[in-house]
Amino acid sequence: MSTPLPLDGVRILAVEQYGAGPFGTMFLADQGAEVIKIENPNTGGDFAREVGPYFFTPDDSEFFHAYNRNKKSLSLDLSKPEGKAVFHDLVKDADAVASNLRGDVPEKLGFTYDALKETNPKIICAHLSAYGREGSRADWPGFDYLMQAEAGYFSLTGEPNTPPTRFGLSVVDQMTGLALAYALLAGLTGARATGIGRDMDVSLFDIAMSNTAYPSIWYLNEGHRQERLPRSAHPSLTPCQLYTSKDGWIYIMCNKEKFWPTLCHSLGKPEWATDTRFVKFKDRLENRAVIQDMLDEILSTKTTAEWLTHFDGKVPASAINDLGQALENPFVAERQGIQTINLPGYGNYKMLATPILSAGSEQPAKPAPKLGQNTDEILVGIGYTEEKLQQLRNAKAI
Repeated sequence: MSTPLPLDGVRILAVEQYGAGPFGTMFLADQGAEVIKIENPNTGGDFAREVGPYFFTPDDSEFFHAYNRNKKSLSLDLSKPEGKAVFHDLVKDADAVASNLRGDVPEKLGFTYDALKETNPKIICAHLSAYGREGSRADWPGFDYLMQAEAGYFSLTGEPNTPPTRFGLSVVDQMTGLALAYALLAGLTGARATGIGRDMDVSLFDIAMSNTAYPSIWYLNEGHRQERLPRSAHPSLTPCQLYTSKDGWIYIMCNKEKFWPTLCHSLGKPEWATDTRFVKFKDRLENRAVIQDMLDEILSTKTTAEWLTHFDGKVPASAINDLGQALENPFVAERQGIQTINLPGYGNYKMLATPILSAGSEQPAKPAPKLGQNTDEILVGIGYTEEKLQQLRNAKAI
C-alpha cells in the first residue's frame, strides 16, 4: 500500500506567475502539498498560460504545464475588497503563502507576515522577488538572463574570444524556485515548533550571486578573475574538459586524484600515472595543454560510444548529447525520468518526472489545472455557500 507523501496535509496559497515561483511550488505539490494557485480571472490568470509556441489545446500551453503539475487553480481578483476578504479566509487554514512578485508588491497587497499574522499567527510568507523586497531595486522588474549577465555567468560560459554567452537554460529562475521551496519548508518547520510564522525571502539576484561560489571566494580573497577556458575546461582540475574522439567529442572528468591513474591504465598508458609532470592536480594543471594533446591523440582512435563502453563507469566520462539525445537516453527510462499524464480533452502527454523520490509513496500525476478549475471546491471547503459564491461572481471577485 502506498504511504502518504511527506507534505500531505500542507496547504500553500501560491500567488505566482511564469517560471521561478511555479517551479518551486511544483516541487512542493509533487511531494503532496495542496498548492492552490491563485489567479486573477479578470486578466486571464498566470500569463504563462499564453506562452507558446506549443499548446496541447488552445488554452493549454505546454510551457505552463511544465511548471504547474499537481496544483489546483482558484480564480480570485485580489485587487477587489471582496477578493481580499476571501484571501484572508483562506489564510486562516493555510500553512504558507508563496509568491513571486516584484519586490515592492507583497507589502502593497498585504502578503507579508505583519499583514497576516492576526489572521493566522503560524503563517509563513515566502517571497521570491527579482532584487529583494528592500533596498534601491525593490521596485525593479527583473528576469533570469539579466541576473546571469550581472552576476558574471556570461563571462564564464562558452569559449574564449567569443561574444558573452548565457547559460542555455533558465537556470537562475529554477535555482531560485528551489530556494523558495526550501525557504518555505524551513519557515514551516520553525512555525510548527514555535507556533509563530515569519517572512522568508529569496531573490533571483541573491541566488545568482550565491551560485558563483568558488570563483567568487577566489576573487574576494586572491583577486583572481576567472575567465572562460577552451573546451569547457574546469579552472583548476585536469583532465576535466572536452577531448576529441573518432566521431566527435567526449567529456572526461577526473575530479579526484584516483581517477587519473585509472584513466591512464584504461588507455593502456600506465606510465602516464607515474610521470612526474602529471602526478598531482597542480602538476597536471601546469601541463594541461600537454595532457590535452596526449588524450586527443589516443581518444581519437575510437568513437565516443566505444570509449564509454570501454571505461564501463570506472572513468567519469560522458557523451555530448543534444536535448533530444538526452531525453532518449535509455538511462532516463531506467530511472523512470519521464512521466505520462492524462489531460482531459487531449489525451496523454509526457513531461519530466520529479527528481525527488519519496520511498513508499506513489508519485501524483495530475495535469496543470484550468484557470479557476478548483474555485468552488476550495471555497465550499472553507464554508462558503452557493449564495456567497454567486455574490462573489457578481462582483467579479472570482
